[in-house]
Amino acid sequence: MAPPSPTTPEFDVLLSGTVFLDIIFTGLPRPPAPGTEVWAEGLGSCPGGIANLAVALRRLGLRTALSAAFGEDAYGDFCWEVLAEQEGVDLSYCRRFYGWHSPVTVSMAMDRDRSMVTHGHRPPVGADELLAPPPATRACFVHIGPDDERWVATAKERGALLFADIGWDRTEAWAPDLLRRLDGYDVFLPNEVEARHYTRCDTPEGAATALAEHVPVVVVTRGGGGAVAVDSATGERVDVPGLNVAALDSTGAGDVFGAGFVLGTLSGWPLEHRVRFANLCAALSVQHFGGSLSAPGWVDIATWWRTVSRRMDDDLRHYGFLEDVLPQQAGAEMRRASATIRLRSH
Repeated sequence: MAPPSPTTPEFDVLLSGTVFLDIIFTGLPRPPAPGTEVWAEGLGSCPGGIANLAVALRRLGLRTALSAAFGEDAYGDFCWEVLAEQEGVDLSYCRRFYGWHSPVTVSMAMDRDRSMVTHGHRPPVGADELLAPPPATRACFVHIGPDDERWVATAKERGALLFADIGWDRTEAWAPDLLRRLDGYDVFLPNEVEARHYTRCDTPEGAATALAEHVPVVVVTRGGGGAVAVDSATGERVDVPGLNVAALDSTGAGDVFGAGFVLGTLSGWPLEHRVRFANLCAALSVQHFGGSLSAPGWVDIATWWRTVSRRMDDDLRHYGFLEDVLPQQAGAEMRRASATIRLRSH
């Protein structure tokens, strides 16, 4: 990606959200039952939550700024160092808080899926205080919640594209009124379950059509089944099947998909290429354990394409556009790192 010019916004993408310490148990033979103990074959740790998206964006070469609260504890130290020093995420709009402990998620991967247990408290301050005002950016990725945030409107007024996703409704009411808050957003990327619940549609395709009445571009992800997208401005529809990969851990796959779609949008790619690229990024991530640190870099993408381009498979032929978008020096770009246990430095 070309370096910014003097008139280019400082960042490509601005994010706001909660950073969790993810502790990942892998290779579990079965879920733990009450009164029993189960041993896991593997264990790792990495920043999670909004960090999944931040890392995935950076590994694709996008200048990424994060606004989040960090605890002044060992978990906060670890997440801060990984994001700032290893991954190159800009943390200028983050703040450390004494006495507020880092949120933690324990993920247990088994049978190509995972279960999670999370603990945390609300951050001491909100994003509007940390981003007063927000920096100039080409795009923002926002997790739609119950409350409006002023910084989002400010960024939009300054020309930023707004990408949004939405999380699991813990009340399971799935109130359609929440969709009215999509007004002003440019792209919405829910998963199939969220999209069908909020629209009361039976299929992801129907849900995407209904959501396109609220936002110009809608992409509904179907996990390993790929994604369906609708551009209401052009009338274009895209239905991309999933890639046949050996999925080990789907933690963070939706965030990795979102990062790929953001890159394609900012690069001006056709809708189909954006969806296929995002689909590929997510497929590469689920073959590794962990959330943020399973996100592929350009070298991982280039390696995949060099391997599969020798096959004349009809599905893979649709990824031929990668020849034109892969960086010339992909081998020098950031590549995947493994989730690990932090060792004490001496």
